[in-house]
Parts: sequence; C-alpha cells; structure tokens
Amino acid sequence: MPLRPFIIPALCVAAALAGCDGDRGVHITSTHTEDNDSKGVLKVVDTLQCPQTMGSLTRKGSASNEGRVCTYVGPKGTEVTLQMVSLDGKTPAQVLKGFEERLSASLPQAVAGLRNAAGDAAQVTATARSDASGDQASVRAPGMSVDADGEDASVRLPGMRIETKGDQASVQIGGLHIDANDNSGAVNVEGSTDDDNVSIRARDDAAEVRAVASGDATRASWMLSDSRPSAEGWRRVGYEARGPVGGPLVVATIRSRDRNTGRVLDDAKDLVTLNVGE
Repeated sequence: MPLRPFIIPALCVAAALAGCDGDRGVHITSTHTEDNDSKGVLKVVDTLQCPQTMGSLTRKGSASNEGRVCTYVGPKGTEVTLQMVSLDGKTPAQVLKGFEERLSASLPQAVAGLRNAAGDAAQVTATARSDASGDQASVRAPGMSVDADGEDASVRLPGMRIETKGDQASVQIGGLHIDANDNSGAVNVEGSTDDDNVSIRARDDAAEVRAVASGDATRASWMLSDSRPSAEGWRRVGYEARGPVGGPLVVATIRSRDRNTGRVLDDAKDLVTLNVGE
C-alpha cells in the first residue's frame, strides 16, 4: 500500500493547512492545558473602539447599535464586522456557535463536504481489518524493525511507527497519530502541540480550523474555507473572539472572496486586541 497519502496529512499539521492541498479527508485535534490568563487580563468593554482604518481594512460609516457594531471592508470585497456581544445568560460557546451557524450558511458546499468527511472517519473506526497472506519478510537492526506479510506491514523506527492492514494504515510520528482508510479516503489525525486547543478538519476542497485557549476567559478563533466559490463568490468565513469572564465578547467576523486572507485575519485580530487586549 502506498503510504505517501497518509504521511501528507502529518506534514499539513506542521503547516496548519496553510497552502496544503490534498484529496483526502483529514481530522486533526490537539490539546494544551496552559492557563490563558498568562496572556494578560482581558478588558470589560462598554463601547467599541473603531478606528477609521486598521491595516488593510477601512471602516464603513460610523459605529451603530449604540457603539456595539462597526463594519469594515477589505481587499477584494472582504467584509469584517466588529461586534460587542453580551452573553445574556448563555455560555461563550453557545454564543459563538450561533456565529458559526450564520457564517457557515455562506459556504454550504464546505459544510456538506466536511459532514461527509465525518462519516468517513467513522467508517475507519467501524471497519474490521482483514488479514492478508503472502510473502513474508523480517528485518532487525538496532532501534529498527520491519515485518511484512503480503499487504500487511509493520515498521518501527525511533519516534515513528507505521502499521498497514490491507487498505488501512496507522502511522505514529512522535505525538502524532494518523489512521487512514484507502477505500473511503478518510483520515483521522490526533496529536498534541504546545499551542492552544486546536481542531482541524479537511476534505477535498473544504477545511475547518478551530482554536480555543484554555482558561476562564474567552480566546477563540474559527475559520471555514472552500477552494470553490459559493454562489455569492465567498471562499472563506470565520471569526476572532475574545472576552473576559462573564463577557461581553468582542467578535470580529470575516467573509472573504479571496483564498488568501492572512493579512485581513491579522487586521481583524488587531481590532479585537485594540478593544479587549491579548
């Protein structure tokens, strides 16, 4: 079995899917338990600060809704809305879930594709692995072992383990674990990094990236992208959100027709930082 398709997702993790194009579904999760209070205390906001410009963004008109909403435009028709949102008895996760649902409506193809990827990932777990017979081989050396039996193989190296069974493969590289099914095209990846809690799902043209810092304060970002434009031309939507315990949250939402939104995303984060801090 060719292992290259299963190694590629591991490399994508290091690049956080930046510019990583693949034809397989990917699901990545990682966790880190460091308290985000070490980043500083977030401010309680009464009204938004909305400068006329912030990097590539230019404000449209004045703040609305009693200073709780500001709208910006960016390159190629990118739309950024800065909002101050009270929790009103809800949890930050519940509030942000509403933002995700509204923004996802702009990329229905991406939502459908990732839903299929989740189904494929379940198939990887549910499918029984069949044994194969064939030529056998075994190699031993200090710190290394290779065993092969037909289509099945086991490779162990320092910091790496690869197991294949017919159309399925399992790869362990340091703290990264990958399970893949060649028939369904589904890949499930789990690992740990020194960053915040991160979840990444990808399938064909669509990708979803979520990051949530640990601790009581809210520091969260979410991005959904699709290489295929929607009917309205959108390719990427998302948000950057922060707020102290109890709120309110300051949320910058993004809708872009450009696949490369790195500069706009940084500018949106700067707007949030200006209001509540890091």
